Amino acid sequence: MKGMEPVSLPGQMTAAFITATGGVEAIEIGPLPVPRLGPTDVLVRLEASEVNHVDLFVRSGAYRTPLPFPFVIGRDLVGTVAAVGEAVEDFVEGDRVWTNSLGHAGRQGSFAEFSAVPTERLYHLPEGITPAEAAPTLHAAGTAYLGLVREARLRPGETIVVGSASGAVGTAIVQFAAAMGAHVIAGASADDEQWVADCGADVVIDKHAPDYYTQVESAAPHGVDVWWDASGDDNFEGSVPLLAHGARVIVMAGMESSPRVPIGQLYTRDASVLGFAISNASAADLAEAAKVINQLLATGVLRGRVGTTFHLAEAAAAHRALEAGDVRGRILIVP
Repeated sequence: MKGMEPVSLPGQMTAAFITATGGVEAIEIGPLPVPRLGPTDVLVRLEASEVNHVDLFVRSGAYRTPLPFPFVIGRDLVGTVAAVGEAVEDFVEGDRVWTNSLGHAGRQGSFAEFSAVPTERLYHLPEGITPAEAAPTLHAAGTAYLGLVREARLRPGETIVVGSASGAVGTAIVQFAAAMGAHVIAGASADDEQWVADCGADVVIDKHAPDYYTQVESAAPHGVDVWWDASGDDNFEGSVPLLAHGARVIVMAGMESSPRVPIGQLYTRDASVLGFAISNASAADLAEAAKVINQLLATGVLRGRVGTTFHLAEAAAAHRALEAGDVRGRILIVP
């Protein structure tokens, strides 16, 4: 019956959690109680998650946010509805669903067999899309949408430069920008040029070429309208002289970065530097993004690369792999 947890649900579950912030060694695997549901919560059984850089920041304490200990780590979740709160109307047991905003602001994370998700942060998974297809894209796609639509207000026909376009967020930015009708110039390593082109980039330039900025200038003779390097490699001295009037530079990475900014060349172009963190996004912003994410997932526009897969019990190894930078592609977590 809706609003009542089925008898078949266990009292405890396996989870990856921490009892204090710290290094990878702080991650524990063990039993925790299955979350109790509030009236508007949904209990979701884990099918797939992934490891994001923000997960490392939260676990280490670098990103300060309220953490109820023991704290289940993890941000994204794709799974199946196992039970619903008494006031829930939009979801029923058995629905395939996803969310990309657990694990911060007092909410427990997704690295557990079951997670309680507020309905305002839960979305239906499009028909025919598997958890393994969706999970690698969710956090990156939400970031790309917020940056391009809410912050940059990218318009069809504008030129955008996406530095470091082969990473998860860079890939999503290219896919979204191309779908929005922009002219996409992407920077990528030589091994990733074909992947980035297949994602929709009109021009792909070797990010490590000594004449990278000269090539960008040739590819954007009328100037660049939006510049976004998702890796946090913000070389304003190289990018600002190439900006068009009214350009927008997006920053959302590089917590320790302190680049030099040529202010005179920036403000005389009526250009703006806009920073944001997806962790600060409202539930309404994320729900708006989710509608577009689902559309692009359903049409095959939005896709990610999976580098390797770990089981839930290997959460520490997954965090260690992301920290080391040894994996090319997303790191999936499955039960």
